[in-house]
Amino acid sequence: MTHILAIDQGTTSSRAIIFDAKMSVVAVAQEEFTQHFPASGWVEHDPADLWSTTAGTCREAIERAGLATGDIAAIGITNQRETTLVWDRATGKPIHNAIVWQDRRTAEMCRSLREAGHEGMVTDRTGLLLDPYFSGTKLAWLLDNVDGARERAEAGELLFGTVDSFLIWKLTGGKVHATDATNAARTLLYDIRKGRWSTTICGLLNIPVSMLPEVRDCASDFGSTRPDLFGREIPILGVAGDQQAATVGQACFAPGMLKSTYGTGCFALLNTGDTPVRSQNKLLTTIAYQLDGKPTYALEGSIFIAGAVVQWLRDGLKIIREARETQPMAQAADETQNLVLVPAFVGLGAPYWNAECRGAVYGLTRNSGPEEFARAALESVGYQTRDLLEAMQADWGAGEAQQVLRVDGGMSASDWAMQFLSDILGAPVDRPKVLETTALGAAWLAGMKAGIYPDMDGFAREWALERRFDPGMEDSLRAEKYARWKRAVSATTQV
Repeated sequence: MTHILAIDQGTTSSRAIIFDAKMSVVAVAQEEFTQHFPASGWVEHDPADLWSTTAGTCREAIERAGLATGDIAAIGITNQRETTLVWDRATGKPIHNAIVWQDRRTAEMCRSLREAGHEGMVTDRTGLLLDPYFSGTKLAWLLDNVDGARERAEAGELLFGTVDSFLIWKLTGGKVHATDATNAARTLLYDIRKGRWSTTICGLLNIPVSMLPEVRDCASDFGSTRPDLFGREIPILGVAGDQQAATVGQACFAPGMLKSTYGTGCFALLNTGDTPVRSQNKLLTTIAYQLDGKPTYALEGSIFIAGAVVQWLRDGLKIIREARETQPMAQAADETQNLVLVPAFVGLGAPYWNAECRGAVYGLTRNSGPEEFARAALESVGYQTRDLLEAMQADWGAGEAQQVLRVDGGMSASDWAMQFLSDILGAPVDRPKVLETTALGAAWLAGMKAGIYPDMDGFAREWALERRFDPGMEDSLRAEKYARWKRAVSATTQV
């Protein structure tokens, strides 16, 4: 048993990746699923889709690798965070669609809690802000709005979980109701300093603590799969939320190391070691990973729309058919046009945290066309990343945070986008040989626990650079472009 199966359950698709004993990718299977938008700012997933695509891609990846299930030593799980599910303890049947992390339906609830003066207490315990992004208010909404849900929850009949917990429950046939510390830290219900669920916050949101999963280390025993799923029981030994798994996969184990992942959103994490740093710039304090009962903390900046802005070009404007078309289009754009796109389709994340504003485009002329939109879309991700890194440097100390940014995720494959990122940051950007860092992080956690992968130091030594992007933009142009972006954001938040 020398292979690891990594489950990467994301916002738009589920993937399964098989890694061999040298942590190289052997096989990949992926399946997209439907996004549901029942109202403006609402985003949901059908839990049946999350489960069927996960189970299906696991079987497909094993088959593509030409392996028997006896060759799989363990499973690691990484997942879209904050997405909220509630299901029946006896039957496993969800009571409602999953409410996705992007969903903004609890904006008014969060505003009321802030106005009542609760945000300071919540931030002290969780490191998070009172924002619809997180699971806690989504769970409260489900209990308040699904017929009979609150009564059933108080009677102990319902369970809550983020996607990892739901998959563990399904994989183990309902034997294990658990999560890891990184996913727990994103619920708005977990005290990241004391390492336990906050009864104070649960009381504030009227959430029965009995619904919540047991919290374990990232590398831990999460039970074994039902034998009928894959032909034999396979232990689940690693779990981490997607951004924390990418932090692990990028080997950002030393304080000051920094990574940014470009998927549907963009998420930058700065390792702050064993000290939780409270942000003065609207960043989040979170758990980067927890091993042997010891949490390592991070500052995190979350951008809601990164790769999703390219999906908008494809599905909304219909000016591209595939994401890769954006690079030659951006290169062909008229450089005399200064189009600025603020992709606040579901509000703005860090460091603005404005749930109400919506997207806007500035600088349009009669000559603005698909190429200019493509360039503005890619540039918007670079600008937002700079917003995050400037806030991190202010919180952590510019001299302490490393000046090299490690990148991964789908958009990091675009040379144009990564060069612009380096240019607008004025700092080197390192792209690793293995772009599947999220899945790799989950695989390493499981493989290390299973005893077939190296320890943390050994894993860090194996991190390999594919390409470094160095800044080439003149300082004056960088300042001019970033000032234009800041003006655009300011105008957008005023509307």
